[in-house]
Amino acid sequence: MPKTSLLNVPSSNQSETKSNSTVCPDLNDLWEIVYYIVPKYIDTVCIIGMLGNAFVLFTYSLHKGPLKIAEIYLMNLAAADLIFLTCLPFWAENIRNEFNWPFGNFLCRSTSTSISLNMYTSIYLLVAVSVDRYLTFVHTLDHRVIRRKTTAKGICLLAWLFGSLLSIPTFMFRTVKHFPLWNISACTLDFPTPLWVTTERLVFNIVGFALPSTAVIFLNFSTIRSLKKKARECRALGTKSCKEHKGAKATRLIFTVVLIFLLCWTPYHFFVFLDILYQIEVIKGCFWGELLNFGEQFGYTLAITNSCINPVIYVFAGKYFRQKASEVFSQFIPCGFPELGIIQSIHASTGFQSGIIQPNGSQFHFHFAITTYFKWH
Repeated sequence: MPKTSLLNVPSSNQSETKSNSTVCPDLNDLWEIVYYIVPKYIDTVCIIGMLGNAFVLFTYSLHKGPLKIAEIYLMNLAAADLIFLTCLPFWAENIRNEFNWPFGNFLCRSTSTSISLNMYTSIYLLVAVSVDRYLTFVHTLDHRVIRRKTTAKGICLLAWLFGSLLSIPTFMFRTVKHFPLWNISACTLDFPTPLWVTTERLVFNIVGFALPSTAVIFLNFSTIRSLKKKARECRALGTKSCKEHKGAKATRLIFTVVLIFLLCWTPYHFFVFLDILYQIEVIKGCFWGELLNFGEQFGYTLAITNSCINPVIYVFAGKYFRQKASEVFSQFIPCGFPELGIIQSIHASTGFQSGIIQPNGSQFHFHFAITTYFKWH
Protein backbone atom coordinates (compact mmCIF):
# COMPACT_ATOMS: atom_id res chain seq x y z
CA MET A 1 0.00 0.00 0.00
CA PRO A 2 1.57 3.35 -1.03
CA LYS A 3 2.46 5.64 1.83
CA THR A 4 4.17 8.48 -0.05
CA SER A 5 2.35 11.63 -1.11
CA LEU A 6 4.00 12.09 -4.50
CA LEU A 7 0.95 12.36 -6.76
CA ASN A 8 0.45 10.68 -10.10
CA VAL A 9 4.06 9.71 -10.56
CA PRO A 10 4.78 8.80 -14.22
CA SER A 11 6.84 5.72 -13.40
CA SER A 12 6.99 3.15 -10.64
CA ASN A 13 10.79 3.55 -10.43
CA GLN A 14 10.41 7.17 -9.41
CA SER A 15 7.80 6.24 -6.83
CA GLU A 16 10.06 3.63 -5.29
CA THR A 17 12.93 6.13 -5.07
CA LYS A 18 10.71 8.64 -3.35
CA SER A 19 9.19 6.17 -0.91
CA ASN A 20 12.55 4.67 0.04
CA SER A 21 14.18 8.07 0.64
CA THR A 22 12.51 8.49 4.05
CA VAL A 23 11.48 6.06 6.75
CA CYS A 24 7.82 6.82 7.55
CA PRO A 25 5.69 5.54 10.44
CA ASP A 26 3.69 2.38 9.90
CA LEU A 27 0.01 3.29 9.55
CA ASN A 28 -1.31 -0.05 8.35
CA ASP A 29 -3.95 -0.17 11.07
CA LEU A 30 -5.36 3.19 9.98
CA TRP A 31 -5.47 2.11 6.35
CA GLU A 32 -7.31 -1.06 7.36
CA ILE A 33 -9.99 1.19 8.83
CA VAL A 34 -10.12 3.12 5.54
CA TYR A 35 -10.52 -0.10 3.57
CA TYR A 36 -13.42 -1.14 5.79
CA ILE A 37 -15.35 2.11 6.34
CA VAL A 38 -14.92 4.14 3.15
CA PRO A 39 -16.38 1.57 0.69
CA LYS A 40 -19.45 1.18 2.88
CA TYR A 41 -19.86 4.94 3.03
CA ILE A 42 -19.53 5.23 -0.75
CA ASP A 43 -22.13 2.52 -1.29
CA THR A 44 -24.56 4.29 1.05
CA VAL A 45 -24.05 7.63 -0.68
CA CYS A 46 -24.52 6.00 -4.08
CA ILE A 47 -27.81 4.33 -3.17
CA ILE A 48 -29.33 7.43 -1.58
CA GLY A 49 -27.94 9.82 -4.18
CA MET A 50 -28.93 7.77 -7.22
CA LEU A 51 -32.48 7.32 -5.94
CA GLY A 52 -32.76 11.01 -5.14
CA ASN A 53 -31.37 12.30 -8.43
CA ALA A 54 -33.36 9.74 -10.42
CA PHE A 55 -36.46 11.04 -8.62
CA VAL A 56 -35.59 14.60 -9.70
CA LEU A 57 -35.02 13.60 -13.33
CA PHE A 58 -38.15 11.44 -13.30
CA THR A 59 -40.25 14.35 -12.06
CA TYR A 60 -38.94 16.88 -14.57
CA SER A 61 -39.09 14.46 -17.49
CA LEU A 62 -42.66 13.26 -16.93
CA HIS A 63 -44.26 16.54 -15.94
CA LYS A 64 -46.50 17.84 -18.70
CA GLY A 65 -45.74 21.53 -18.18
CA PRO A 66 -42.74 23.29 -19.74
CA LEU A 67 -39.55 23.61 -17.73
CA LYS A 68 -38.64 26.99 -16.31
CA ILE A 69 -35.13 28.36 -16.86
CA ALA A 70 -34.00 27.43 -13.37
CA GLU A 71 -35.38 23.92 -13.83
CA ILE A 72 -33.33 23.42 -16.98
CA TYR A 73 -30.19 23.97 -14.91
CA LEU A 74 -31.52 21.79 -12.08
CA MET A 75 -32.21 18.92 -14.46
CA ASN A 76 -28.68 19.07 -15.87
CA LEU A 77 -27.23 19.22 -12.37
CA ALA A 78 -29.22 16.15 -11.36
CA ALA A 79 -28.00 14.33 -14.48
CA ALA A 80 -24.38 15.23 -13.66
CA ASP A 81 -24.82 14.03 -10.09
CA LEU A 82 -26.40 10.78 -11.25
CA ILE A 83 -23.61 9.97 -13.69
CA PHE A 84 -21.03 10.78 -11.05
CA LEU A 85 -22.68 8.51 -8.47
CA THR A 86 -23.04 5.68 -11.00
CA CYS A 87 -19.24 5.55 -11.33
CA LEU A 88 -18.48 5.52 -7.61
CA PRO A 89 -19.23 1.81 -6.88
CA PHE A 90 -16.27 0.81 -9.05
CA TRP A 91 -13.99 2.88 -6.84
CA ALA A 92 -15.58 1.54 -3.68
CA GLU A 93 -14.65 -1.96 -4.81
CA ASN A 94 -11.20 -0.68 -5.74
CA ILE A 95 -10.66 0.48 -2.15
CA ARG A 96 -11.95 -2.82 -0.76
CA ASN A 97 -9.34 -4.46 -2.98
CA GLU A 98 -6.65 -2.22 -1.47
CA PHE A 99 -6.32 -0.22 -4.70
CA ASN A 100 -5.64 -3.23 -6.86
CA TRP A 101 -7.95 -2.30 -9.78
CA PRO A 102 -10.01 -5.37 -10.79
CA PHE A 103 -12.07 -4.02 -13.72
CA GLY A 104 -9.62 -3.63 -16.58
CA ASN A 105 -8.26 -0.67 -18.51
CA PHE A 106 -11.52 0.33 -20.26
CA LEU A 107 -13.50 0.87 -17.05
CA CYS A 108 -10.49 2.52 -15.43
CA ARG A 109 -10.39 5.13 -18.18
CA SER A 110 -14.13 5.52 -18.77
CA THR A 111 -15.20 5.87 -15.13
CA SER A 112 -12.37 8.29 -14.36
CA THR A 113 -13.22 10.43 -17.39
CA SER A 114 -16.93 10.43 -16.52
CA ILE A 115 -16.18 11.56 -12.98
CA SER A 116 -13.92 14.34 -14.21
CA LEU A 117 -16.44 15.44 -16.85
CA ASN A 118 -19.32 15.71 -14.41
CA MET A 119 -17.22 17.37 -11.75
CA TYR A 120 -16.33 20.29 -13.99
CA THR A 121 -19.78 20.41 -15.60
CA SER A 122 -21.54 20.62 -12.25
CA ILE A 123 -19.58 23.56 -10.87
CA TYR A 124 -20.11 25.62 -13.99
CA LEU A 125 -23.80 24.78 -14.05
CA LEU A 126 -23.89 26.16 -10.52
CA VAL A 127 -22.28 29.35 -11.80
CA ALA A 128 -24.97 29.56 -14.50
CA VAL A 129 -27.70 29.09 -11.89
CA SER A 130 -26.16 31.83 -9.75
CA VAL A 131 -25.99 34.21 -12.71
CA ASP A 132 -29.66 33.56 -13.48
CA ARG A 133 -30.61 34.25 -9.87
CA TYR A 134 -28.44 37.39 -9.83
CA LEU A 135 -30.14 38.78 -12.92
CA THR A 136 -33.56 37.96 -11.49
CA PHE A 137 -33.14 39.63 -8.08
CA VAL A 138 -30.42 42.26 -8.58
CA HIS A 139 -30.77 43.45 -12.17
CA THR A 140 -34.51 43.54 -12.61
CA LEU A 141 -34.29 45.22 -16.01
CA ASP A 142 -35.20 43.36 -19.17
CA HIS A 143 -32.85 40.40 -19.70
CA ARG A 144 -35.01 38.46 -22.08
CA VAL A 145 -32.15 37.51 -24.40
CA ILE A 146 -29.96 36.22 -21.57
CA ARG A 147 -32.81 34.48 -19.75
CA ARG A 148 -34.41 32.72 -22.70
CA LYS A 149 -34.88 28.97 -22.42
CA THR A 150 -32.94 28.45 -25.64
CA THR A 151 -30.05 30.41 -24.14
CA ALA A 152 -30.22 28.34 -20.94
CA LYS A 153 -30.05 25.11 -22.95
CA GLY A 154 -27.09 26.49 -24.89
CA ILE A 155 -25.30 27.38 -21.65
CA CYS A 156 -25.85 23.84 -20.37
CA LEU A 157 -24.39 22.46 -23.60
CA LEU A 158 -21.36 24.73 -23.24
CA ALA A 159 -20.87 23.55 -19.66
CA TRP A 160 -20.83 19.92 -20.79
CA LEU A 161 -18.43 20.74 -23.64
CA PHE A 162 -16.13 22.68 -21.32
CA GLY A 163 -16.14 19.79 -18.88
CA SER A 164 -15.27 17.42 -21.73
CA LEU A 165 -12.35 19.64 -22.75
CA LEU A 166 -10.93 19.72 -19.23
CA SER A 167 -11.33 15.93 -18.97
CA ILE A 168 -9.16 15.18 -22.01
CA PRO A 169 -5.96 14.66 -19.92
CA THR A 170 -7.81 12.10 -17.78
CA PHE A 171 -8.99 10.26 -20.89
CA MET A 172 -5.50 10.29 -22.40
CA PHE A 173 -3.38 9.32 -19.40
CA ARG A 174 -5.58 7.25 -17.09
CA THR A 175 -4.53 3.61 -17.30
CA VAL A 176 -4.00 0.44 -15.27
CA LYS A 177 -0.37 0.19 -14.26
CA HIS A 178 1.56 -2.34 -12.18
CA PHE A 179 3.53 -1.07 -9.16
CA PRO A 180 6.06 -3.71 -8.07
CA LEU A 181 6.78 -1.94 -4.77
CA TRP A 182 3.24 -2.68 -3.55
CA ASN A 183 2.51 -5.60 -5.88
CA ILE A 184 -0.69 -4.05 -7.20
CA SER A 185 -2.07 -3.00 -10.60
CA ALA A 186 -3.64 0.38 -9.96
CA CYS A 187 -5.85 2.66 -12.02
CA THR A 188 -3.61 5.69 -12.12
CA LEU A 189 -2.82 8.84 -14.08
CA ASP A 190 0.39 8.03 -15.91
CA PHE A 191 1.65 11.46 -16.99
CA PRO A 192 4.80 11.70 -19.13
CA THR A 193 6.61 14.14 -16.81
CA PRO A 194 6.23 15.43 -13.21
CA LEU A 195 5.40 18.87 -14.63
CA TRP A 196 2.15 17.42 -15.98
CA VAL A 197 1.23 16.32 -12.46
CA THR A 198 1.61 19.81 -10.97
CA THR A 199 -0.12 21.46 -13.92
CA GLU A 200 -3.09 19.12 -13.74
CA ARG A 201 -3.48 19.74 -10.00
CA LEU A 202 -3.32 23.51 -10.52
CA VAL A 203 -6.00 23.39 -13.21
CA PHE A 204 -8.18 21.23 -10.99
CA ASN A 205 -7.72 23.56 -8.00
CA ILE A 206 -8.05 26.90 -9.81
CA VAL A 207 -10.33 26.26 -12.80
CA GLY A 208 -12.32 23.52 -11.10
CA PHE A 209 -12.89 25.29 -7.79
CA ALA A 210 -11.27 28.65 -6.98
CA LEU A 211 -12.56 30.68 -9.93
CA PRO A 212 -16.12 29.29 -10.11
CA SER A 213 -16.45 29.37 -6.32
CA THR A 214 -15.44 33.02 -6.25
CA ALA A 215 -18.08 33.75 -8.90
CA VAL A 216 -20.76 31.79 -7.01
CA ILE A 217 -19.98 33.57 -3.73
CA PHE A 218 -19.97 37.02 -5.34
CA LEU A 219 -23.20 36.46 -7.26
CA ASN A 220 -25.11 34.97 -4.35
CA PHE A 221 -24.02 37.49 -1.77
CA SER A 222 -24.81 40.30 -4.20
CA THR A 223 -28.28 38.80 -4.40
CA ILE A 224 -28.47 38.67 -0.61
CA ARG A 225 -27.51 42.34 -0.32
CA SER A 226 -30.11 43.29 -2.90
CA LEU A 227 -32.83 41.37 -1.07
CA LYS A 228 -31.89 42.95 2.25
CA LYS A 229 -31.91 46.41 0.69
CA LYS A 230 -35.39 45.85 -0.74
CA ALA A 231 -36.56 44.55 2.64
CA ARG A 232 -35.30 47.69 4.38
CA GLU A 233 -36.99 49.88 1.79
CA CYS A 234 -40.25 48.02 2.36
CA ARG A 235 -40.03 48.51 6.11
CA ALA A 236 -39.19 52.19 5.69
CA LEU A 237 -42.17 52.78 3.40
CA GLY A 238 -44.44 50.70 5.57
CA THR A 239 -46.19 49.34 2.49
CA LYS A 240 -48.53 46.53 3.40
CA SER A 241 -48.30 44.99 -0.07
CA CYS A 242 -44.56 44.66 0.22
CA LYS A 243 -43.75 41.00 0.88
CA GLU A 244 -40.70 41.46 3.05
CA HIS A 245 -40.92 38.00 4.61
CA LYS A 246 -40.37 36.29 1.28
CA GLY A 247 -37.21 38.28 0.69
CA ALA A 248 -35.94 37.30 4.13
CA LYS A 249 -36.63 33.63 3.46
CA ALA A 250 -34.87 33.84 0.09
CA THR A 251 -31.89 35.45 1.81
CA ARG A 252 -31.61 32.60 4.32
CA LEU A 253 -32.01 30.02 1.58
CA ILE A 254 -29.31 31.52 -0.66
CA PHE A 255 -26.92 31.66 2.28
CA THR A 256 -27.69 28.02 3.11
CA VAL A 257 -27.01 26.87 -0.46
CA VAL A 258 -23.65 28.63 -0.62
CA LEU A 259 -22.68 27.47 2.87
CA ILE A 260 -23.45 23.80 2.13
CA PHE A 261 -21.42 23.95 -1.05
CA LEU A 262 -18.42 25.50 0.71
CA LEU A 263 -18.62 23.07 3.63
CA CYS A 264 -18.66 20.10 1.26
CA TRP A 265 -15.88 21.10 -1.09
CA THR A 266 -13.52 23.59 0.56
CA PRO A 267 -11.74 21.02 2.80
CA TYR A 268 -10.95 18.76 -0.13
CA HIS A 269 -9.56 21.56 -2.30
CA PHE A 270 -7.60 22.92 0.63
CA PHE A 271 -5.74 19.61 0.82
CA VAL A 272 -5.31 19.63 -2.96
CA PHE A 273 -3.62 23.02 -2.62
CA LEU A 274 -1.34 21.67 0.10
CA ASP A 275 -0.57 18.75 -2.17
CA ILE A 276 0.60 21.15 -4.89
CA LEU A 277 2.99 22.66 -2.35
CA TYR A 278 4.17 19.15 -1.53
CA GLN A 279 4.75 18.45 -5.23
CA ILE A 280 7.05 21.44 -5.62
CA GLU A 281 8.68 20.64 -2.25
CA VAL A 282 7.63 23.82 -0.48
CA ILE A 283 6.55 21.47 2.30
CA LYS A 284 8.34 18.17 2.88
CA GLY A 285 8.51 15.12 5.09
CA CYS A 286 6.50 12.14 6.25
CA PHE A 287 4.23 14.25 8.43
CA TRP A 288 2.93 16.20 5.46
CA GLY A 289 2.78 13.10 3.30
CA GLU A 290 0.55 11.21 5.71
CA LEU A 291 -1.50 14.32 6.55
CA LEU A 292 -2.27 14.83 2.85
CA ASN A 293 -3.19 11.18 2.32
CA PHE A 294 -5.69 11.12 5.17
CA GLY A 295 -6.73 14.73 4.71
CA GLU A 296 -7.73 14.19 1.11
CA GLN A 297 -9.58 11.06 2.18
CA PHE A 298 -11.59 13.08 4.69
CA GLY A 299 -12.22 15.79 2.10
CA TYR A 300 -13.41 13.23 -0.41
CA THR A 301 -15.91 11.60 1.92
CA LEU A 302 -17.37 14.99 2.77
CA ALA A 303 -17.45 16.18 -0.85
CA ILE A 304 -19.36 13.27 -2.35
CA THR A 305 -22.08 13.75 0.25
CA ASN A 306 -23.08 16.86 -1.66
CA SER A 307 -24.52 14.73 -4.45
CA CYS A 308 -26.94 13.24 -1.89
CA ILE A 309 -27.87 16.56 -0.33
CA ASN A 310 -28.93 18.24 -3.58
CA PRO A 311 -32.16 16.25 -4.13
CA VAL A 312 -33.10 16.78 -0.48
CA ILE A 313 -32.73 20.52 -0.98
CA TYR A 314 -34.95 20.40 -4.07
CA VAL A 315 -37.73 18.61 -2.20
CA PHE A 316 -37.63 20.50 1.09
CA ALA A 317 -36.97 23.98 -0.30
CA GLY A 318 -38.64 23.96 -3.71
CA LYS A 319 -42.38 24.56 -3.59
CA TYR A 320 -42.78 24.28 -7.37
CA PHE A 321 -40.76 21.08 -7.49
CA ARG A 322 -42.99 19.53 -4.84
CA GLN A 323 -46.05 20.57 -6.82
CA LYS A 324 -44.67 18.99 -9.97
CA ALA A 325 -43.71 15.81 -8.15
CA SER A 326 -47.19 15.57 -6.67
CA GLU A 327 -48.78 16.04 -10.10
CA VAL A 328 -46.51 13.43 -11.69
CA PHE A 329 -47.02 10.78 -9.02
CA SER A 330 -50.75 11.39 -8.79
CA GLN A 331 -50.89 9.80 -12.25
CA PHE A 332 -49.57 6.54 -10.77
CA ILE A 333 -50.86 6.68 -7.19
CA PRO A 334 -54.65 7.12 -6.90
CA CYS A 335 -54.46 8.95 -3.58
CA GLY A 336 -51.76 11.25 -4.85
CA PHE A 337 -48.40 11.68 -3.13
CA PRO A 338 -49.19 12.35 0.56
CA GLU A 339 -45.55 12.36 1.63
CA LEU A 340 -45.07 15.64 -0.19
CA GLY A 341 -47.89 17.10 1.88
CA ILE A 342 -45.97 16.17 5.02
CA ILE A 343 -42.86 17.81 3.59
CA GLN A 344 -44.95 20.89 2.83
CA SER A 345 -45.93 21.12 6.52
CA ILE A 346 -42.32 20.72 7.61
CA HIS A 347 -41.32 23.32 5.04
CA ALA A 348 -43.85 25.80 6.39
CA SER A 349 -42.75 25.28 10.00
CA THR A 350 -39.03 25.70 9.25
CA GLY A 351 -39.41 28.88 7.21
CA PHE A 352 -37.70 27.73 4.00
CA GLN A 353 -38.12 29.77 0.84
CA SER A 354 -41.13 28.60 -1.14
CA GLY A 355 -39.80 29.40 -4.57
CA ILE A 356 -37.60 27.38 -6.88
CA ILE A 357 -34.16 26.77 -5.54
CA GLN A 358 -31.08 26.46 -7.65
CA PRO A 359 -28.91 24.09 -5.61
CA ASN A 360 -25.23 24.00 -5.00
CA GLY A 361 -24.58 21.55 -7.70
CA SER A 362 -22.11 19.39 -7.45
CA GLN A 363 -21.02 20.49 -7.11
CA PHE A 364 -18.91 19.35 -8.16
CA HIS A 365 -19.22 16.02 -7.42
CA PHE A 366 -15.38 15.70 -7.75
CA HIS A 367 -12.81 13.00 -7.64
CA PHE A 368 -11.75 10.60 -4.93
CA ALA A 369 -8.22 11.18 -3.75
CA ILE A 370 -6.94 8.91 -1.02
CA THR A 371 -3.37 7.98 -1.80
CA THR A 372 -0.33 9.00 -3.72
CA TYR A 373 -1.10 7.52 -7.10
CA PHE A 374 -4.79 6.93 -7.26
CA LYS A 375 -6.35 10.35 -7.75
CA TRP A 376 -9.41 10.64 -9.95
CA HIS A 377 -8.65 14.06 -11.35
